[in-house]
Amino acid sequence: MASVPSLASTVQQRLAEGLSAALPEAGSADPLLRRSDRADFQANGILALAKRLKGNPRELATKVVESIPANDVLKEIEVSGPGFLNITVSDAAIVETLAARAADARLGVPLNEAAGTTVIDYAQPNVAKEMHVGHLRSAVIGAAMVEILEFTGETVVRRHHIGDWGTQFGMLIQYLIEHPHELDHKAEGAEVSGEEAMSNLNRLYKASRALFDADEEFKTRARARVVDLQAGDEETLALWQRFVDESKIYFYSVFDKLDMDIRDPDVVGESGYNDMLLETCRILEESGVAVRSEGALCVFFDDVKGPDGNPVPLIVQKSDGGFGYAATDLSAIRDRVGNLKASTLLYVVDARQSLHFKMVFETARRAGWLNDEVKAVQLAFGTVLGKDGKPFKTREGETVRLVDLLDEAIDRASAVVREKARDLTEAEIAERGTQVGIGAVKYADLSTSAARDYKFDLDQMVSLNGDTSVYLQYAYARIKSIFGKAGDRTPLAHPELELAPSERALGLHLDQFGETVAEAAAEYAPHKLAAYLYQLASLYTTFYDQCPVIKPEPPKEIAENRLFLCDLTARTLHQGMALLGIRTPERL
Repeated sequence: MASVPSLASTVQQRLAEGLSAALPEAGSADPLLRRSDRADFQANGILALAKRLKGNPRELATKVVESIPANDVLKEIEVSGPGFLNITVSDAAIVETLAARAADARLGVPLNEAAGTTVIDYAQPNVAKEMHVGHLRSAVIGAAMVEILEFTGETVVRRHHIGDWGTQFGMLIQYLIEHPHELDHKAEGAEVSGEEAMSNLNRLYKASRALFDADEEFKTRARARVVDLQAGDEETLALWQRFVDESKIYFYSVFDKLDMDIRDPDVVGESGYNDMLLETCRILEESGVAVRSEGALCVFFDDVKGPDGNPVPLIVQKSDGGFGYAATDLSAIRDRVGNLKASTLLYVVDARQSLHFKMVFETARRAGWLNDEVKAVQLAFGTVLGKDGKPFKTREGETVRLVDLLDEAIDRASAVVREKARDLTEAEIAERGTQVGIGAVKYADLSTSAARDYKFDLDQMVSLNGDTSVYLQYAYARIKSIFGKAGDRTPLAHPELELAPSERALGLHLDQFGETVAEAAAEYAPHKLAAYLYQLASLYTTFYDQCPVIKPEPPKEIAENRLFLCDLTARTLHQGMALLGIRTPERL
């Protein structure tokens, strides 16, 4: 189905036609339309136009209004102040536009068939290490952007750039060679839980680290093992693969708890680019993008200097021949542009790595891998804080384990569901508690601009009041309960009816869904979609309080029209929450 024009775009078009008719010398001037609290819309473009044409803005505004023919969309246009236009649309136009949205499976969200390919780098845990609260934002924000971009027509390639390479693996592999049963599971062939996998890895990591720090001979053997790993020694690689596989069991269990779909082919860690590192360095050095400095291969920037005023380079290859993150990240860009044919590279990475990525992106531009057709963007996110406003830690000062945090959210949410539940079984309470708890954690993250820090407050997150996912989920469940009581009455749009103020407000907001999703996609701003959904639930609450749907029973046509508004609200909430990765249970 063709995309459904919003009321705003229809009004914009009518005004633009009026401007062209009244002021042909203005060319294709923009009416500068926006939503307004004085009317449905306000157009401010005539002020700038009057300045350019050296005319009186109020007189020009009046001339434009007079040139717009009577139509079924614009109910009233009032010239206000120095030349603003306050515009009220007809009730019929609202209902007819919503009916077109309701008839569209995409609810009027435009599909950009000319969109490109975006590679999203997100959810980047480290092999043989526990996921902690710091991994939450990359995973949640990245997963939401995958859904939003795919829904708007972008081809999305997921990339989980896991930390699966480096010197620590020499220590771990050497210890496993000398203690071969450390990764054995209790029952051979039995399914291994994520917790068991992580427990084994933790135990092995602590034991190998203790030996590495205490025994110089073991330290020497471990360092030699790093050389074997980098040289591709078969036995060493096989043991390295055991660590990766064990870690994946754990990662996937955490992502599963987060209700996130992580696929094996999407996991391409640092090791995936090993074969490209030397060639990346050769290309950069031969092209003059990188130069040797004290034996290291470096890229310098005029605007990146240290506290002493000296340039701080991006080190692509160390003086000992080893490679750092820069070489891997630049090789990943080559792969994503050359092999995956990406037009956009989106990195959902902590804001504290902004300087690193600024230098990596600029290096890639100088090398020609990024250009006018291919861009790289860091969707930088802030820190998760505790209630005290400091980085979130346990009472002992340790980093909070992500799985513990998710379990506590589920426990808190289950208590809220149990308190409200009237006819849910224990199994249903457990299922809803998980959906509400995980939704609460995701929404708290996504409803904050990614760039900002936010406080992790579970009491607030699972509250039924305020800007929380629970409030949105209950709004959805409430609508579903209405349809259980509607009997033979069905949703049906009635454009001939006069709308109550709360019906108009809800209808006008429903009409903005497509534009909001498109904006969230274009700006990589899932918080804008979250804000829209919260306002939608709030407007629905007002509508529900002021406009009886079932009792006291309104006349048939009014009941059908209100059920139509209920149905479109529910579908919009459901679709919007799905784009944020949050479930909407039908009963709570």
